[in-house]
Amino acid sequence: MITAIGNPVYDYIKTQKVDTKERILSGCSTNALLALSKMGEQTNLVGAVGNDYKERFVADLEKFGIKYITTPSNETGGYSLIYYDDFGNRTLDLLGRANDIENINPEWYKSSKAVLIGPILGEVSFEQIKEIRKNFDGLFFCDPQGLLRSADENNCISHSAPDGIQEALSNFDFVKPNELEGKVLTGIDCRENPYEAAKVIHSWGPKVVIVTLAELGAVIYDGNEFIDIPPYKIDLVDATGAGDTFMAGFTFEYLKTKDLRRAGCYASCTSSIMIENVGPDFEMSEEMIRKRQQELLGMIDFKVDVGINQKSTT
Repeated sequence: MITAIGNPVYDYIKTQKVDTKERILSGCSTNALLALSKMGEQTNLVGAVGNDYKERFVADLEKFGIKYITTPSNETGGYSLIYYDDFGNRTLDLLGRANDIENINPEWYKSSKAVLIGPILGEVSFEQIKEIRKNFDGLFFCDPQGLLRSADENNCISHSAPDGIQEALSNFDFVKPNELEGKVLTGIDCRENPYEAAKVIHSWGPKVVIVTLAELGAVIYDGNEFIDIPPYKIDLVDATGAGDTFMAGFTFEYLKTKDLRRAGCYASCTSSIMIENVGPDFEMSEEMIRKRQQELLGMIDFKVDVGINQKSTT
């Protein structure tokens, strides 16, 4: 069993190629478990859901074979995501905000082989993260996006590093910021030097830091070496869920192999399938991902195309 903790959302998404017209199931933890369930994993989602989408949420998760534990909420969360280019850049506005997840019971995750923390908008507290770490000795993974977001009175989203974030991230085995989150956390432009950003975050205490860089790939740092992970080239349809499913793929493969490079390449390929589609109804299997993984594993001299590497070759 793999448990993910973070509110599900129903989002409206418009990209250069698609328009969902209506709100569809999404969310960091939700997307991760959608991918894992398609790989044959048993999964469990913990999150707050309002009565407005509760019936649809139950039907959706049962359809995909995901177990769930819901906590009460005045409404279900959701965003409007309008992508204005083919590189994942977007506007992000709040359509609904679910309540924080309260009273996380250790019984909900104690039998899991991994716990993924993927909040949307601060619904998992730093104190809860510390408490989960105290009660759980399995693989503990964090996608910090929802720990860094806040919403103003006009429902516009901004990003900042709150007090206590360094201590909170120290509880995890794996922390996976994207390039924006890496810059918010460290002040370092990850398109220029993701290695330095990874080193800074690693110094706070997590065992492994993964900085994802969209179409450029990713960088993994375990305190001893950097591992550059190639992207799997595809025709992008919708970048929503790219990092979420990267987290899923990495967790799946790392649990099997304990090999950071294999897990990174598997994660990159998992993400590539997600972003060829829009919404939860996408085809994915371990076999599909492994076919792509073999191509990336063969790219042994790959380096991410960031500023510091460009300078070193000139």
